[in-house]
Amino acid sequence: MEPLPKALDRVYEAITAVTGTDAHAAPGPGVAAVPGSPAAATEPWTALDELSDVFGLTAFERDVLVMLVGYTLEARFARAGTPTFGLALAALDEPHWSALSAARPLRYWQLVTADPGSLLHGTLRLDEPVLAQLIGMPSLDERLRPFTRPLRAADAGDDARAGVDDGTVLAGARHWASPAAARQPLLLAGLVRAACERAFAAICASAGLLPYVLDATDMPASPADREQLARLWTREAALNGAALYVRADSLDLIPGVSSLLSCLAAPVAVEALPGGPAERLPGLRLELTSLTSQERREHARHGLQGRATQVEPTASWDDLVLPCAQLETLRQVALHVRHRDLVNGRWGFTGKHPRGLGLTALFAGASGTGKTMAAEVIAGELGLDLYRIDLATVVSKYIGETEKNLQAIFAAATHSGAILLFDEADALFGRRSEVRDSHDRYANLEVSYLLQQMEAYQGVAILTTNMQHALDPAFLRRLRFVVQFPFPDAPARERIWRGVFPAATPVGNLDFAALARLNVSGGVIRNIAILAAFLAAGDGGRVEARHILSAARTEYAKLDKPLTAAETRGLA
Repeated sequence: MEPLPKALDRVYEAITAVTGTDAHAAPGPGVAAVPGSPAAATEPWTALDELSDVFGLTAFERDVLVMLVGYTLEARFARAGTPTFGLALAALDEPHWSALSAARPLRYWQLVTADPGSLLHGTLRLDEPVLAQLIGMPSLDERLRPFTRPLRAADAGDDARAGVDDGTVLAGARHWASPAAARQPLLLAGLVRAACERAFAAICASAGLLPYVLDATDMPASPADREQLARLWTREAALNGAALYVRADSLDLIPGVSSLLSCLAAPVAVEALPGGPAERLPGLRLELTSLTSQERREHARHGLQGRATQVEPTASWDDLVLPCAQLETLRQVALHVRHRDLVNGRWGFTGKHPRGLGLTALFAGASGTGKTMAAEVIAGELGLDLYRIDLATVVSKYIGETEKNLQAIFAAATHSGAILLFDEADALFGRRSEVRDSHDRYANLEVSYLLQQMEAYQGVAILTTNMQHALDPAFLRRLRFVVQFPFPDAPARERIWRGVFPAATPVGNLDFAALARLNVSGGVIRNIAILAAFLAAGDGGRVEARHILSAARTEYAKLDKPLTAAETRGLA
């Protein structure tokens, strides 16, 4: 192992012997002034030997690099003529013409460049990132900055190994250490991007590599430019020990990604999300099953997109106006969800009763009695996402499509722990009928499929209906809880009226007992209160009884229901 300063002296003497320069002349001004100059180094420089080994340089090619380091950093070399391949062939030991070939490392990996014109007599220059590596100050090639960026700790999480299976990390690191790494990438098959990036960072940490990210949308359009990018990155990976994580969000980008991968000879991983464009690229596929709670939620949002609407829980237990028995049952629902891992897992119920481990509850009652609000309260209490299933996008007239949509919904919800809310469930979970034609047969098949899914589902599903009698009896057997939401009586309506206006709403001296005479559900009371608030805002004052009475008339007309004198007594 020859230190770089000693190699510089040896090469300088060889050059001066050819050019006739005095090899023992004092170094010119500027040598000691160059920060980090090898001439002032006191410790052996190992980067030269490492670089030679990485790129397979011959002794002559290695000395060409030493010569160019000297011409770049030491003033004494400037008195010895111009650095060219011709000078190198004449002065350095073990010269060979093949070093000039574009297929040899010096030019193929762009370690050196020559001025246009005669390759033999054109001025040679050392590429700047190579120089930085040799003098112990490595940095990312400026030509790579528009395409790649370091994977930040915030992207992969503070602890890159958190939640990543050790077997996955070991398999990835072993693959990169094998010759196969130069021929095929790792395919990180996680459910969400965050999980893939976390696994990539963990594998890089295990392999001692720096993690970088390339978005396929930033790749050059032309094949020649992509090949140039691949060469520069391969060189970067070899110089600084780096690995590349490739994202491809569009199917149109896959041909470009494939051509880039075919040119890379460095550790690389590709994001291969389920159903994504890169899923079927050739490579070593690693299934990533470990997810953080946030990643589960992200996966659910992706899987339920277009099929369900996320409901942001805003209601609390204090907002629910129900009899004590119903409130107690709802609290049992929340208790069941909170402790299901303990009971099913550690207490052994999963092993003894493996079926029906999910929780399905039916909320039955007239419209506006608080069924959806109760689902919000439970989701908020447990800190879970709540998704209202959009039946219009789930049910399809095409055979098999409804089942496919439902399967995607249940799969996404199972991974995330989200609560599924099937509003107006009787439309989907209706009774099976006698088969009279093919339509009846396929309708019954859909219901039967739903029964199977509900039996196997291990998440939380809440069904709401105001037509409980229309549900298939087989569903009722699979329900863990059934909560009846009664129409509110006068005392319950008074409680709803007292809590319906936000604290910041200016409210006059209202007679809540008189308001409770309005024989409507809680949902209608809310609608009346909102309309009354707008009427009061239009008057520039507080919400008074006259505003509520006017709003009630509008709401009753919408319901096609008469507003009686007994209900308005005390309001007019």
